[in-house]
Amino acid sequence: MSTAPKPAKSAKRAGTSGAAKATLADKLDRMGLRRPIDFALHLPLRYEDETRLTPIGALAPGDHAQVEGRVIAVEVQFRPRRQLMVRLADDEGELVLRFLNFYGSQTAIFQRAERDALPVRVRGEVRMSFGRAQTAHVFEMIHPKFRLIEGEVPLPTVLTPVYPASEGVSQLVLRKRIEAALEHVRLDEVLPQALLQSQHLMPLAQAVRVLHHPPRGEELSLLDQTHPAWTRIKFEELLTQQLSLRRARERRLARRAPVLAPGLLVQRLRAALPFALTGAQERVAAEIAADLQRGHPMTRLLQGDVGAGKTIVAALAAAQAIDAGYQAALMAPTEILAEQHFRKITQLLAPLLDGGEARIAWLTGSLKGSAKRAALAAIADGSAQLAVGTHALIQEGAAFARLGLAIVDEQHRFGVGQRLALRVKAGADGEEPHQLMMSATPIPRTLAMTYLADLDVSVIDELPPGRTPVLTKLVEDRRREEIIERVRHAVAGGRQAYWVCPLIEEGESGDAALELKTAVEMHAQLSQAFAGMQVGLIHGRLPVADKRAVMDAFVRGELQVLVATTVIEVGVDVPNASLMVIEHAERFGLAQLHQLRGRVGRGSAESVCVLMYATPLSQTAKERLRVMHATTDGFEIARKDLELRGPGEFLGARQSGDALLRFADLQQDAPLVEQARDAAAWLLSDAPDAAQAHLDRWLGAREAFLNA
Repeated sequence: MSTAPKPAKSAKRAGTSGAAKATLADKLDRMGLRRPIDFALHLPLRYEDETRLTPIGALAPGDHAQVEGRVIAVEVQFRPRRQLMVRLADDEGELVLRFLNFYGSQTAIFQRAERDALPVRVRGEVRMSFGRAQTAHVFEMIHPKFRLIEGEVPLPTVLTPVYPASEGVSQLVLRKRIEAALEHVRLDEVLPQALLQSQHLMPLAQAVRVLHHPPRGEELSLLDQTHPAWTRIKFEELLTQQLSLRRARERRLARRAPVLAPGLLVQRLRAALPFALTGAQERVAAEIAADLQRGHPMTRLLQGDVGAGKTIVAALAAAQAIDAGYQAALMAPTEILAEQHFRKITQLLAPLLDGGEARIAWLTGSLKGSAKRAALAAIADGSAQLAVGTHALIQEGAAFARLGLAIVDEQHRFGVGQRLALRVKAGADGEEPHQLMMSATPIPRTLAMTYLADLDVSVIDELPPGRTPVLTKLVEDRRREEIIERVRHAVAGGRQAYWVCPLIEEGESGDAALELKTAVEMHAQLSQAFAGMQVGLIHGRLPVADKRAVMDAFVRGELQVLVATTVIEVGVDVPNASLMVIEHAERFGLAQLHQLRGRVGRGSAESVCVLMYATPLSQTAKERLRVMHATTDGFEIARKDLELRGPGEFLGARQSGDALLRFADLQQDAPLVEQARDAAAWLLSDAPDAAQAHLDRWLGAREAFLNA
């Protein structure tokens, strides 16, 4: 009986151990690491050069360096917060190690190093030591990697791979699992030899082993990812993406959608237009009209620069759906933009519909009470032939009687899931609605080929006649009074002006915000400077009704100057506004600056956009402002934006449902994109088994591999 508790303890230990293993397995599973091949293809994100030591005296801020020295002081400080401070010295200088989150065991290691005169090897980013910026050559590392050196610990002779990891999965665990996988996994070629030879690609097995075990003498090409091993992996990754997107497209083509034939409403709308469509508008309208008459779902991206006339094309598509006896929905990311569309489309279509405005529903999150219930009922019973609104159109409670076409504006502002939610608002008999996505952010060809291979793309590459080119000027903010005078002169001449600020009020984004002119402050300043003129203020924190009232007053010309944050980035169309001043233009991205600039130049008057900046400027900020000054071509701006920001940020929320690239670079590897696209098309048609084997190897059951 005395021994009875022992099995219980043993079981408890076993259970705890099992739980720990399960937890690790779960974490690895979430990373897509299940099969031996998954571990073998879990390739380094980067390498660390731990093969050399840097003397402390040779360090510079921004360096990622490894140093070795003796501990001369260990102290736990409590001001301004609890932190471990360690002073490390070698023959050339001192370095401060700062740990804001630490354990007693870490403190003990450094105390032992100090007591026993044992060297410590540390690696991290070098910064100016906090609070000691005036002291020359005193630097710090925050939370560096460190190692107590006991006995002879030689430096590594090769680069150290750093793998994509997650919380609870250390580099040590990954390295052990990867090494175990490499001993057993087979990396036979699954792609046809003819393809590999035509691309001059290194064998996959060799490429994988080189990347996991970087050879000496090839450090530079591995670090900058120009090594033939990286070329093979980048091609594999791009091919995987192209194959998966093309297969998604094939699956879409196999689904059913309503056949929407144009009829009387389309004819009447065309006849009622007060202007002729541009050649580009006619071309894309014809592409969309043809798609809507096919029995599979259209998924088309309509690109057009700011002011290119996408709304008219969307109205023609909606009219075609209504002609065929179906409903259309138009969803925009903000109420301001949604209301702009609602007004334009109501103006165009309401006079032509039997029942007029009653056949067009308006639905947003701010709509309450009986108005909301009436809108939902009209959408549900089909009496609303067109619904315009925000994401409220896809929320619970919104149901369509017979949705034939879903239009999503500023598609990059919505996640894939949100757009798919419109698709599942299916029409009758299991049919899926057609989807038309619109973007005023032009997408460079390489990016479209890579990320949008599952979409059809139409481009309006021609501006309507009568649009005046916008003159862009760069002005340092010390010339503020000159700009205020320029605005006063424009307003006195009967024109209207925007003054755009990046923040609403001081302190919004921490201490750095204090340096910025804010919308609230600027409104007060301009109201005083323009005595006798009406100056409005609009920002994201205003109630919806107040925003609408301010915008209406500006559109009607009752306000001469509108001080605004970026809520006016999209959707505001005021032809009389011919001058825009953008405060702290260096803080905005290229796409945002281009969108803002597109709010002027919508009338016949000469229009000017003043980009006011504060010095000193970072290199990226200088380049942004140079590009904005040099061109108004949206596609050239988009190309440069891609170069500066990268594809993930450029595409916004679209990435949440797509395969992202971990290794390939769209600028550096543009030729590989072309090659992978052509190879994917050939494999799917001529070697489908090889295509399937390739996808099985790289994706298997872990569809999120490229999203890691």
